[in-house]
Amino acid sequence: MELSPDEVEAAIEAYRSSEPLYTVESESIEGLPRAFRRGEYGRRDAQWVVRWFGRRYLGEEPPGFDRTHREERFEGADFEAVRDAIDEAVAADRDEFGSAVDALTSLPGVDFPIASAFLAFANPEVFVVVDRRTWQAAQSLTDLEGAYPDPPNIEQYEAFLDTCHVLADRYGVGPWEVYMFLWRHGAASTDPE
Repeated sequence: MELSPDEVEAAIEAYRSSEPLYTVESESIEGLPRAFRRGEYGRRDAQWVVRWFGRRYLGEEPPGFDRTHREERFEGADFEAVRDAIDEAVAADRDEFGSAVDALTSLPGVDFPIASAFLAFANPEVFVVVDRRTWQAAQSLTDLEGAYPDPPNIEQYEAFLDTCHVLADRYGVGPWEVYMFLWRHGAASTDPE
């Protein structure tokens, strides 16, 4: 299946107009990358990423996903370790992000998908948040192979990320907009995780 450019734009607009977290999310996409780069953020800013990841589901979390437990575990993380992990995320690029993923996933409450959220909020022009819903949506639009690996590893995320960049080029949008239309397309075409 391939979406037309108009369908992609409609999905992005639907995301902007109907996703309850869009307003605060868009502020974070504008402010967090700079704050993370400059080290001008506090514990709550880092906690926000973990909270955002789970709260996107609006109480309909996938089976086995315990948002509250993850948030509580992350709240207890050593903040210097959090800062070090975010520094790794800031330094990561499309070709070298394994050490960032390792640092992020060593934090309590952070698995690979949440690490991808930190990468995306550190550099939304490069990274895309991965989860079952975005993976399946990308798979339905491209030749991305295999069922959603729960959770992905570095190589699988690289394949997903390459696919997202193909979609970005195809539709003339940035990686964050790819996330937005995958999230909406995933809601329309698949069951929640």
